[in-house]
Amino acid sequence: MSRYIHALPEWPRFYWNQEALAAPLAAVRHKQGRLLGYMEALGFTLRKEAELETLTLDVLKSSEIEGEKLNAGQVRSSIARRLGMEIAGAVPADRDVEGVVEMMLDATQHFDKPLTKERLLGWHAALFPTGRSGLRKITVGAWRTDAEGPMQVVSGPAGKEKVHYEAPTAAFLDREMSRFIEWANETDSTDLVLRSALAHLWSVTIHPFDDGNGRIARAIADWLLARSENSAQRFYSMSAQIRQERKAYYDVLERTQKGTLDITPWMEWFLGCLDRAFDRTETTLATVLRKARFWERLAGTAINERQRLVLNRMLDGFEGKLTSTKWAKIGNCSHDTALRDIQYLIEKDVLVKNAGGGRSTSYSLKGIDG
Repeated sequence: MSRYIHALPEWPRFYWNQEALAAPLAAVRHKQGRLLGYMEALGFTLRKEAELETLTLDVLKSSEIEGEKLNAGQVRSSIARRLGMEIAGAVPADRDVEGVVEMMLDATQHFDKPLTKERLLGWHAALFPTGRSGLRKITVGAWRTDAEGPMQVVSGPAGKEKVHYEAPTAAFLDREMSRFIEWANETDSTDLVLRSALAHLWSVTIHPFDDGNGRIARAIADWLLARSENSAQRFYSMSAQIRQERKAYYDVLERTQKGTLDITPWMEWFLGCLDRAFDRTETTLATVLRKARFWERLAGTAINERQRLVLNRMLDGFEGKLTSTKWAKIGNCSHDTALRDIQYLIEKDVLVKNAGGGRSTSYSLKGIDG
């Protein structure tokens, strides 16, 4: 078996080349400050919209990294409710969705609270409300026990698995996690962005749970990033960028965990990924600003609440084509009322009829979708 960093005599005395990280850290900090300043100038309503978009993306993509696809509408509705926002087309969320949202929001909304064993165990319990990961029963709300053998990260079909990593044995978890938690709450001269990178690596290397280690490691990293900004509001998603670069993420993790305690390459990759996450924020902001411009254009147009509900659903990314039948269902009205709504909005240059007719007649937002 390869020798992993947690088995080195000097573990966990991590170190890195500060000089090599100076320029990328400065670039990240500059983009971080510029983004926060820009968002502050947007005003409260647009900031909340941007935060909702970002947090929804963050929850979805953190789960996708682990191969789990959540319902986007449920995630968005759950987050909006917890942020005290009313949104169009809100839907009830399943327990597993509520659990992921609860964990992610606790990490960022309460960044000023210390990391504790109880808090981490609570996050884990929230992630697995049924006590199962898929069909497999797991230990929930407690450190793993290794009752079924050592904790390994593997890939490949049964009988031909490749072991990428083997975590410390369960007997050492109390000691390892106590040491990690104590470090996480310390205040020293290390930049909090660098501490976020190290916390991510350190936590996922210990791998303290039967499942959910990646999502919890990313939540811990987000907790420290929120601390680095002294802000609970999120306008960028590190998890979304990691999802985009998933292969590189796993590759650099494996190399680091099989290397030495000089973790400069991991820190460089993390800073680069975070830098690119800031760049991708423009896409999120474009969606928010697009909605704002749309409603500014309609400021002088009489829009009833039913119409506003459906239009907001379209602006949030309506799946498929909008027909009068779907309008009636979303607006909870008769088909005739839906047709009157649609015709009124066509006359006001809000909607446009798409090509085609009869039962296939569909509509788009004028100047946006059509």
